[in-house]
Amino acid sequence: MPTDKKKISLVWLKRDLRLQDNEAIVNALNSGKPVLLLYVFEQILMDDEHYSERHWNFIKQSLVDLNKQLETHKSKVLVVKSDMIVVINQLLNYYHITNIFSHQETGILITYERDKLFSRFCKNNQINWSESISNGVQRGLKNRDQWIEKCNSYFEIEPLIFQPKKGQLFSVKEIKNLETCFKLINLETNFETPFQKGGRTTGLKYLDSFLNNRFENYLFNISKPELARTSCSRISPYIAWGNLSIREVYHRAYQQKKIVQNKKAIEAFMSRLRWQSHFIQKFEMEHTMEEASINKGFHKLKKEISKQYQIAWKTGQTGFPLIDACMRCLNETGYLNFRMRALVVSFFTHNLWQPWQEATTHLSQMFLDFEPGIHFPQLQMQAGETGTNILRIYNPIKNSYEHDPDGIFIKKWVPELNSLDLKFIHEPYLMTEMEQGFYNFRLGVNYPVPIIDIDETRKKASDTLWNLRKNKVVKRETERILKKHTVPKMKSS
Repeated sequence: MPTDKKKISLVWLKRDLRLQDNEAIVNALNSGKPVLLLYVFEQILMDDEHYSERHWNFIKQSLVDLNKQLETHKSKVLVVKSDMIVVINQLLNYYHITNIFSHQETGILITYERDKLFSRFCKNNQINWSESISNGVQRGLKNRDQWIEKCNSYFEIEPLIFQPKKGQLFSVKEIKNLETCFKLINLETNFETPFQKGGRTTGLKYLDSFLNNRFENYLFNISKPELARTSCSRISPYIAWGNLSIREVYHRAYQQKKIVQNKKAIEAFMSRLRWQSHFIQKFEMEHTMEEASINKGFHKLKKEISKQYQIAWKTGQTGFPLIDACMRCLNETGYLNFRMRALVVSFFTHNLWQPWQEATTHLSQMFLDFEPGIHFPQLQMQAGETGTNILRIYNPIKNSYEHDPDGIFIKKWVPELNSLDLKFIHEPYLMTEMEQGFYNFRLGVNYPVPIIDIDETRKKASDTLWNLRKNKVVKRETERILKKHTVPKMKSS
């Protein structure tokens, strides 16, 4: 490596699109060398079926927001469209890159394979690549024996402050010169969409409004499809793409808990922040669950694929109003509260009897807050294929009456039912021919006839899954999973 080139440190931004509480950036600044911030729109990810335009737009908005914050420091992020190794090779023509800093990424399999290649590339080019722990998730664990202590230690650390010295970051002029060497990407996006907008600035507004007042009804409305849209924090996309770190949110919530009366709501919110780390840790330790059930005993479960069922489910045309409202809402806004997510997956895997893998890409594309470490473990848990969790088959009718009793959510997203009386909003298929005439409404024309029998399909799924749980392989795998993934405190309880 020629010594006449300027020595620099580089920060590879991925799912950590923030300046504050970003250990990779802090470590780069502490290296004592000029720091270049880099984000690469990687073609392998842009082509991957798990991602969609809504994700890339959120990322673009996050980068624009980052650059606004960096204006004070007369710097910006170098944003290019390429392959990471190609980018570094190009930069090596101009600089001696001594260190690359990033966060460990618990991503889909393609990112794991990319990181292995990149690690070899760095070693071959005598570049020290340092990866920081992300949100308390530990790499290389064989079990959870020390996990809770390590995770607690991580969360107890005060969030890191972004304090670059003057001239420590690459200047805007230097980065503009570099941009001439790469294929760039247009960061402009359409803000006239119903999706939450990316960026730390917006993420903090959601967090502040939640901790200041919206949290009051958090526990009351968490399961309700319409009310949850304002009573829940709505910061999941900002955590998924790293505009906010879980640690800083946890610290903010902890301080707020000291001064509010409704402490239970804040405590419940904080527990879910830790729950998030738990599930991502599970995926980190068992990455094969991206494609196959974590419990190998369920690999023998065969389901007949029905594209007709799948299309009806994806487009909100199943004949079950709450299911259809949820899917239409998700497709248009990118958000559903947790219970409704569990409901639509349960309906897909149990009532439609479709493999959970067939739901993977559609849901990942639709969820604005797509986080692999949450996505795949949750799909399998709701499908009842872990062997360790209680089998839950959600009844869409029961949930409709309980969580949308006035049909507000259903009428908003399934407007073809608006003219019906409330009793038919939840179950339009109960209408007689004469009643359909009263409303000038025809099942099968204005709205689909239910595509399955809810009671028959529920029984089939329940009987099949409970019988399979008696299988020796399922039982053996259940013991293995509990031994590997259960936190010690949970084992003794």
